[in-house]
Amino acid sequence: MARIVFVGAGSVEFTKNVLSDILTLPGLGASTLVLHDIDAGRLATAEAMARWMVRHLGLPAGVEAHTDRRAAVDGADYVINEIAVGGYAATRIDFEVPARYGLRQTIGDTLGIGGIFRALRTIPVMVALGRDLAELAPDALLLNYTNPMSMVPRAVYEGTPFRNVVGICHSVRDTEARLARLVGVPQEEIGFVTAGVNHQAFVLRFERHGEDLYPRLAEVIEADPALRRTVRAEIFTRFGHFPTESSVHGSEYLPWFLRHDDQVEHFGVQVGAYLEWSRENLGTYEETRRRLDAGEGVEIEPMSELASEIIHSVETGERRIVHGNVRNDGLITNLPADAFVEVPCVVDRAGVRPARIGAMPPQLAALNRTFLNVGELTVRAALEGRRDHVHHAAMLDPNAAATLTLAQIHDLVEDMIKAHGDALPEGIR
Repeated sequence: MARIVFVGAGSVEFTKNVLSDILTLPGLGASTLVLHDIDAGRLATAEAMARWMVRHLGLPAGVEAHTDRRAAVDGADYVINEIAVGGYAATRIDFEVPARYGLRQTIGDTLGIGGIFRALRTIPVMVALGRDLAELAPDALLLNYTNPMSMVPRAVYEGTPFRNVVGICHSVRDTEARLARLVGVPQEEIGFVTAGVNHQAFVLRFERHGEDLYPRLAEVIEADPALRRTVRAEIFTRFGHFPTESSVHGSEYLPWFLRHDDQVEHFGVQVGAYLEWSRENLGTYEETRRRLDAGEGVEIEPMSELASEIIHSVETGERRIVHGNVRNDGLITNLPADAFVEVPCVVDRAGVRPARIGAMPPQLAALNRTFLNVGELTVRAALEGRRDHVHHAAMLDPNAAATLTLAQIHDLVEDMIKAHGDALPEGIR
């Protein structure tokens, strides 16, 4: 059966969700589940959880745990990446240093100063993983959850011989379900086409039986004052298509919101939200460890995680449509060919096959290109050890550029490099 490797398995809550799916989907219960983390304590918790789940369900699945990444990925069929390089301490730096300059962030993991430096910490680890896979598991499928999604898979593709990498994220699926609820139409009756860049994709087609549902959505938004006071509704109103990312997250990819006190208040933007969520996750981990130590186990609740569904489709042939982040190569004709884009993909025994979208509406492609400019420079900085490109990426970031002067951005970048130190690629630190 399949050898499924979890890299960053110490993210225990997330690992539990994916394991719950894998162990309850037909045909995967005899898989070999391989857990890897560099934190031996978190790895031990993840291993205890996985073994408890297998025993509780009475399945023949095997469980391995390795602090050595190469031992874990050797012979892998699937590798699920969920690492957070530097953990909570690094996340605090990503927020606290920019805050001293007056730069607001909400999540800080996709774009902006936080996204740039998360990528710079993550890419060296991912390049090493890609090289290991090219040597030890060349036919494996690498399913990446780690942000920044537009940068991390691209760095693996461009920085290693390994090419079979797909980024996965819930944002498209959740957005389509939300739109169906808003207009009161069963989701299975709606024809969606959603594409763009991860966390800044757009619903390009939204219709039922040939009827465009966007006018109905506009009426719903106009009738709901609370809904009107969201960043997503504002972007829909101004650009004509609904974006896939939440208002909290989407606000920091754009120059029009976080810089202005009145806009933060009007749209209810939660500055620093991710720091609070990260602290809560630490508490969740401790509670999971306590329950396992006490022999209480964990709740096994299938979550329809994309990684588990993709693996199930490839293993069993059950056809699914998922949104994956893949190298563009002409899938979206007015975005760069070497960018990673988010498009619908057919998944079955033949693997993950992306759909060709063609040209996006020009105003949406323009927004995406602004987003991708920051990512391209960040990837170049990491792969080539170019400190100057870190500065270039930060200067071109929409939120930083709207808030700070060039001199302030320069000093902020230097302070961030100093704060993260050895976690950054050689040539930058």
